[in-house]
Amino acid sequence: MIKKDLLRKLPKIDELLKEDIVKDSLKDTMRTLVIDSLRASIDQYREYILEDEIQDFKKEDILSRFQEILETKKEPNLKGVINAVGVVIHTNLGRSILPEEAVKNVIEVTQNYNNLEYDLKKGERGSRYSHIEELIKKVTGAEAALVVNNNAAAVMLVLNTLCKDKEAIVSRGQLVEIGGSFRVPDVMVFSGAELVEVGTTNRTHLYDYENNINENTGVLLKVHTSNFKILGFTDDVPLEELVALGKEKSIPVIEDIGSGSLIDFSKYNFTYEPTVQESIKKGVDVVTFSGDKMLGGPQVGIIVGKKEFVDKMKKNQLTRALRIDKMILAALEGTMKYYLDEKEAVKKIPTLHMMLSSKDEHKKRAYKLKRKLKNKVGDFNFVVGEDYSMVGGGSMPIERIPTYVIKVKSNKYKPEELEVKLRKNKIPIIVRVANDEVIMDVRTMFDRDFDMVAETFAGL
Repeated sequence: MIKKDLLRKLPKIDELLKEDIVKDSLKDTMRTLVIDSLRASIDQYREYILEDEIQDFKKEDILSRFQEILETKKEPNLKGVINAVGVVIHTNLGRSILPEEAVKNVIEVTQNYNNLEYDLKKGERGSRYSHIEELIKKVTGAEAALVVNNNAAAVMLVLNTLCKDKEAIVSRGQLVEIGGSFRVPDVMVFSGAELVEVGTTNRTHLYDYENNINENTGVLLKVHTSNFKILGFTDDVPLEELVALGKEKSIPVIEDIGSGSLIDFSKYNFTYEPTVQESIKKGVDVVTFSGDKMLGGPQVGIIVGKKEFVDKMKKNQLTRALRIDKMILAALEGTMKYYLDEKEAVKKIPTLHMMLSSKDEHKKRAYKLKRKLKNKVGDFNFVVGEDYSMVGGGSMPIERIPTYVIKVKSNKYKPEELEVKLRKNKIPIIVRVANDEVIMDVRTMFDRDFDMVAETFAGL
């Protein structure tokens, strides 16, 4: 059949709307989506014809493709995936998983009206920040707290409030770049603060700060380099010395901890990371940190510190532009409450549990998954082996967590082909490829994922 005849054979949308399959779809799907899917199916077959990819087709072929397209259109673009990569705080995969209590809180406030800005005791307008400030103060030991939409915003708000049109002194070795090409110097420029770099990349001394202080100095800024390490011939100014200098010169000391550790990970045989509580005890005036990294909650930037400074930030007009909504507040409260008891936090906050759970626990889970795979799959070879997970999220860059993985080999697919098929699954399974094998790390998988993974392999 020639192209012209095939093109004439393509059905009209009005004609397809009379088909039973389409009528059934219209019962529970918006008409716009149905028509868009019909049009996309027809267009795809038109392209096949013009590119000589088909010699003939039936109406049923177009309807079948229509159903596939419609199902895809009905799915959300932002969807859940199975993280089998072994990176706990995976920036590309949404960073931290919310704990159960946080999820319950979000559902409660989104399904009902709520007291977001209403004081139930006084019966009058209230502040959204009152729902979380006391809890943050109790956990961190700070005098005051404020929450904005991410840590870059927190740093910008602090500098804009305390250092606009003034100089912020920071060590050259702390001018980091975080994910998405966002750089501390750029954030400082937008805040209105003037950056003054002191010291060298690997060594900064107290006199480097002292020699650059003048009448226009607004703050002394310390940035924790959580996403890289400089090793060897290095020197940095201890926080206590910087705080003492700030007090002597009446200049606020700001620390951006970034990853937001609220527990001492060195107690669990991890590399030491400074905690928010320690910084507050050492007298830092303002500390900023993220909510969706080591803290294990939603994406927020948390500002804690001396009341006189935080109160100024609350009055800054930027605060309204950077404020968080009811869902984030609910999620943050549900997460922070666990930190009232560290044992509960380690047990029930998924990020902490994934990081700190024992290697032996994941060995048992790896064999559990292997049994499920063996029961359903015959075309693949599954081997349980030892490997390492990573913390991720720009935190603890040199930390490797011993874990167990399942290594997959197949005569049917090359590793790269199998990775694509798993990634394009209805529920995407994100794996890594190394040494000519597909590797699935059970540390970042949930037990609830195992059946889906086994069914997916069975269908390949």
